[in-house]
Amino acid sequence: MNKIIISPSILSADFANLEKEIQAVKEAGAEWIHIDVMDGHFVPNITIGVPVVKSLRKVTDLVLDTHLMIENPERYIEPFAKAGADILTFHYEACKDSDHVNEIISKIKHFGIKAGLSIKPKTAPEEIFEFLDRLDLLLVMTVEPGFGGQEFMHDCAMKIPLIKEKVQNDIIIQVDGGINNLTAKICKSLGANSLVAGSYIYGNNDYKKAIESLK
Repeated sequence: MNKIIISPSILSADFANLEKEIQAVKEAGAEWIHIDVMDGHFVPNITIGVPVVKSLRKVTDLVLDTHLMIENPERYIEPFAKAGADILTFHYEACKDSDHVNEIISKIKHFGIKAGLSIKPKTAPEEIFEFLDRLDLLLVMTVEPGFGGQEFMHDCAMKIPLIKEKVQNDIIIQVDGGINNLTAKICKSLGANSLVAGSYIYGNNDYKKAIESLK
């Protein structure tokens, strides 16, 4: 079986104790930390920005899997890269056209970090096929981005095999939204190899048990 990368989302962590919360999931078996950046425009919520990523970089060696749910993502590639993000995933829907998408991918790669592209529930996977060979990660949203704790959309998961069929490289197919021990099985069976989980992990008394149930 392919290795599954679990990326706990700090959106559901205790923000007053982020360093402790990140260390706890690391000890429980996580290799990545998912950081949801929201601007109040592209999505209706506002979360964290560059200073938090910079602070987290100082206290953890985990991969900082940074998901930009923001407008004008090209403006923030350099600040987040310099802050220590290892992966920058931006939204296809935040781009004007294909050239814009390619320009952002190139900008991310210029800083020597991994480039990810995310699609919202209503976006057809066919729209992003042309970018797959340039990406390190493709993130399929199985909830509407913007808030944690939403219910998993099964029809969105059906995009995974369509994307996997078109992949020529070692791209990571990540799923975010409503992930728990049951929905994780669905996503893995369809071909996903990375899962983002927030409330399922951080809402569990036993982080290790929660993470292992997703692998």
